Amino acid sequence: MKIHVLGSAAGGGFPQWNCNCTNCYGVRSGRIEATARTQSSIAVSLDEERWLLFNASPDLRAQLEATPALQPRRGLRGTGIHAVVLADSQIDHTTGLLLLREGCPLDVYCTDMVAEDLSTGFPIFKMLESWDGGVNHHQIPVDGSSFKVTGMEGLRITAVPLDGKAPPYSPHRHDPHIGDNVGFYIEDTQNNTAIFYAPGLGVMTQRLLDIMMAADCVLVDGTFWQEDEMIVAGVGSKLAAEMGHLPQSGDNGMMQWMNKLTGPRKILIHINNTNPILIEDSIQRQQLTSQGIEVAWDGMAFEVVPQSRDSEVLRRKHGEYAHA
Repeated sequence: MKIHVLGSAAGGGFPQWNCNCTNCYGVRSGRIEATARTQSSIAVSLDEERWLLFNASPDLRAQLEATPALQPRRGLRGTGIHAVVLADSQIDHTTGLLLLREGCPLDVYCTDMVAEDLSTGFPIFKMLESWDGGVNHHQIPVDGSSFKVTGMEGLRITAVPLDGKAPPYSPHRHDPHIGDNVGFYIEDTQNNTAIFYAPGLGVMTQRLLDIMMAADCVLVDGTFWQEDEMIVAGVGSKLAAEMGHLPQSGDNGMMQWMNKLTGPRKILIHINNTNPILIEDSIQRQQLTSQGIEVAWDGMAFEVVPQSRDSEVLRRKHGEYAHA
């Protein structure tokens, strides 16, 4: 299973267009060691011909231009994008669908709750109906059963419901439903490898940890370093938890949970422009590195390989947790 990180930043990208925080000013002026990033999305493939796009960011066109594997290779028109899978209905994960209008009809896999948002509060699905059939919506189950994408049957995908809010525009913003926000356990059934992808993750549980332990690689929420980061940076008034994200530091933070993972490769993605881990020589980045935690960057590409496992983790990988 091949992975391309198309974008690794949170909403707004890095530097954010209207932000002059320490990080954004620093990267623009060259005063810090940091690399600009676009809004988060990954692409997954088994054959490097057909790619499954997980989330479609507003930066998608630039991401495609920077990724030859997804560009047209044969004929006058074409694309490496076989289908799109959405983890939620956030603007920074769905607006890119509009940029794919020339390729309609689009096969889009998402939960019923996400489809409802994208047909009402932010009616992208309805807007795209004017382009050759628009969107073919394929329902993602949220009951623990897996699904496959037609034409890429070697991948088996299980949606894992996560705690989190629907977007601010959603008609049920303050009435959470299962399926508003999911992570994905993605298995390569041919090579017996798996990844867990969750760019938005507000609460960690033992159950989630068990699922992550069954994976060979985890790409999870790296939005904030600390709970009051937006307040400390002077650019907001909300805590990380209020925005649906688990910070890396602090008691019960992401670092503490990831330190319990003994086998998988550990990568943070969806990193906010205020997060000090964007600064490559920062103390915070050094803390992550010392604990074997990586920070994703745009253009990061790798093949998922099996990790060493003890008997209990192998049982999880092939048993109940893999299809929870």
